Amino acid sequence: MRIPFRLLDVFTPRPLAGNQLCVIPERVELETETMQALAREIGFSETTFVNEAGGDRYAMRIFTPGSEIPFAGHPTLGTAFVLVAEGRITSPATQVVAAGEFRVEVDLDERTAWMTQLPAVFGEPLVDRALLADAAGVEPAGLHPDLPSRPVSTGLPFVIVPVRDLDTLRSAGRHGPLVADVCRSTGSEGLYLFAVTEEGITARMFDREEGIGEDPATGSAAGPLAAYLAEHELAGMPDGRVLVRQGEQVDRPSELHVEVGREAGSWRPRVGGGVHVVGGGEFVL
Repeated sequence: MRIPFRLLDVFTPRPLAGNQLCVIPERVELETETMQALAREIGFSETTFVNEAGGDRYAMRIFTPGSEIPFAGHPTLGTAFVLVAEGRITSPATQVVAAGEFRVEVDLDERTAWMTQLPAVFGEPLVDRALLADAAGVEPAGLHPDLPSRPVSTGLPFVIVPVRDLDTLRSAGRHGPLVADVCRSTGSEGLYLFAVTEEGITARMFDREEGIGEDPATGSAAGPLAAYLAEHELAGMPDGRVLVRQGEQVDRPSELHVEVGREAGSWRPRVGGGVHVVGGGEFVL
C-alpha cells in the first residue's frame, strides 16, 4: 500500500520555520493503530488524515505522536490549504473534526489561512500556584501577580498562564511530569505561557506529552489566549488584531495572528497565519 503525504510549515511567513505538519489528503482505509503509527513515524507534533473532501466541506482525524486529539490549530490551517491548493475543496470551507465544525478560509496568493474557533469556555482559576510554577520552571513570583492562570477552551482546553515579563518567559523550563499533573487535574492539553510585549504577545506551549514537549506554534492555544486577552482587556484586545510570537526557544520561530468577536455572551476567536507546502512523498506499507 502506498500512502501519499504532504509536508507543510504553518504559522510562518517563510518556509522552514513555524510548525511542521504532515497531511494525508486522500482517503485511505487504515486502522486507527496504523494512523497512530504513521504519526509516530513522521514525528511531527501532528499528522492529519482526511476522511472525505468535496465542495466546501471536509472531515479529518488528527494524531500527535502519542494520541488522537479532537482539534488542533496548525493542522486545521495546513490541511485546508492543501485541499484548496489541490482543488479538492473550495474556500471558505467547513472542517469537521471530533470537536465539532470550524470555518476555515484560505488565500492561496497570500499563502495564508484563517480559522474561526468555537466560543470560549473559561475554567476556574488554578489555586495551587506553587505547583504551576514548578511545572513551568519559574519561581512563584514569576507568575503574573494580578492575573489568574486558568483553563480556557475554544475547541481544545489549555491552561493560560500569564507570567511577569519576557525574561521570565524565556527562562521558563518544562518539567514534564508536573505539566502532566496540572493537565490531568484541569482536563487540559498543555500550559500556554505568555508575556505582553511592546510588539504584542510572546508565548510558549508546554505539552503534556513527552513526544511534543514544547510546541513551536499552537493555534488551538492561541485562540483561548485571544479570548483571555479580551476578557482581561490586555494587549489592546478585544479591539483589533494581535501578533503572537512563539517557537523562539525551539528554533522554529512562528507568528500567529489572533482576533476576537463577541458571540452569545462569549468570545469567539479567529486565528491565522502563513502556510507553506515544503515537500511530499509517500509511505509504503
